[in-house]
Amino acid sequence: MKLWNRNQRMNKALEIAVSIVYPRRCAICDEIVVPMGHLICDECRNRPAFVSGASCMKCGKPLRDSEQEYCADCMRTVHVFDRGYALFQYRSISGSLYRFKYMGRKEYADYYADEIVRKFGSMLRSLHPDALVPVPMYAAKERKRGYNQAEVLARAIGRRMEVPVETKVISRIRNTVPMKQLSETERRNNLKKAFNIARNDVKLLTIIVVDDIYTTGSTADEISREFRRAGVKHIYFLSLAIGQTS
Repeated sequence: MKLWNRNQRMNKALEIAVSIVYPRRCAICDEIVVPMGHLICDECRNRPAFVSGASCMKCGKPLRDSEQEYCADCMRTVHVFDRGYALFQYRSISGSLYRFKYMGRKEYADYYADEIVRKFGSMLRSLHPDALVPVPMYAAKERKRGYNQAEVLARAIGRRMEVPVETKVISRIRNTVPMKQLSETERRNNLKKAFNIARNDVKLLTIIVVDDIYTTGSTADEISREFRRAGVKHIYFLSLAIGQTS
């Protein structure tokens, strides 16, 4: 813990030094952050809506009815992963996520990771994960974009929690079509045989799969299915943002 705190102080000092030359932009509004050294503007602190109150005990979606245990999606779908957790309600952070994902704002991951560790750090450590596994991108698509936002986020979390990040253990072998306009059934069909375990000697017992957005759980299930076949016992899913229950 002392080493982790010392590393945190060193990273913070480095961030401040870099921000003098390259002013940091707010992870919420994208304006230059004042005061220097902060990750978001003071005015933006209350803008993101965190997942709070009643949430689905399987995927983590916020629930309208506090008496419910599961969202409508999880009541009709048997998911392969053990449990999912999410930080933000999607609509409140959609603009930020778009810039993080498509406009090169990789530095936003520092703010996201700080908030994830603040809210979930103790719980995630209690799971004793062997690794964080970012959802892989199709290789050609990643080359075109220049980075995989799930990997950027996972590495930021991993540094703070001192948990290894595994990027070579699973790959995306099929270039699936964008999922935004697909139905739940179409999403699942779209992802069939899209992922493949890239190593024969998977020695991980507990993993946390990391992605930017959770919608229906199709991606989480397909990846989890491959890891189950490889012998992974406990699979958790951590997403930056999640939609409202249907």
